Amino acid sequence: MSRIGKKPIALPAGVKYTVNGDTVLVEGPKGKVTAMLPGGITLVQKDGFLHAERQTDKQAAFHGLARALVFNAVTGVTTGWTKDIDIVGIGYRAELKGKGMVVFTLGYSHPIEFPLPTGIDVTIDPKQTHLTVSGIDRQKVGQVAADMRSLRKPDPYKNKGVRYTGEKLKKKVGKTGAK
Repeated sequence: MSRIGKKPIALPAGVKYTVNGDTVLVEGPKGKVTAMLPGGITLVQKDGFLHAERQTDKQAAFHGLARALVFNAVTGVTTGWTKDIDIVGIGYRAELKGKGMVVFTLGYSHPIEFPLPTGIDVTIDPKQTHLTVSGIDRQKVGQVAADMRSLRKPDPYKNKGVRYTGEKLKKKVGKTGAK
C-alpha cells in the first residue's frame, strides 16, 4: 500500500470538490483548481477527510500521485502556493511593469520582459532582488519560478544569477594559473 496514498486529506470548511470523469474540480475561498485523477482511483469522503482509494493493485503506481494532486489542489484553494527567488549580482534586478509583466536586468545587453500567465502574482521587495511568485496552482507556480531562474542560472564560479531562496550552490574553484 502506498504510504502517501493512505494519508487522508483534510477538507476545510468552504472547500467543495466534484469528480467529473478523470478530473477533480476543487473550489475554495481563493478560486478553482482542476486536478487529474488516474483511472481506477476514487475519492471517498469520511468525517471531514478525503481518502484516495484504488480498486486493484494495478493502480498502485498512481495511488500516491492521485492523492498528492488532490492535496495540492485543496491546499492551493485554501492557502495558496508561493516560491521565493533571489537575484544575486551587481546591477541585477527585477521590476514590475504594469500588472502582468516583470522586467529583468541580468547583465545582458537588453532588459528581459517576462509576461506572467493568468493566476500568477509576483511581488518584488524594495531592493528589487527578491521576488515572491504566488498562485493557487502548484504546478504553474513552480513552472513560472523555473522559467525565471532559467533566464540567468547561477554561475558556479561567481555564484551570480537567479536562484531559489535557500538553494545550496556548490562553488567551483577557478583556474590556478601557470607558474
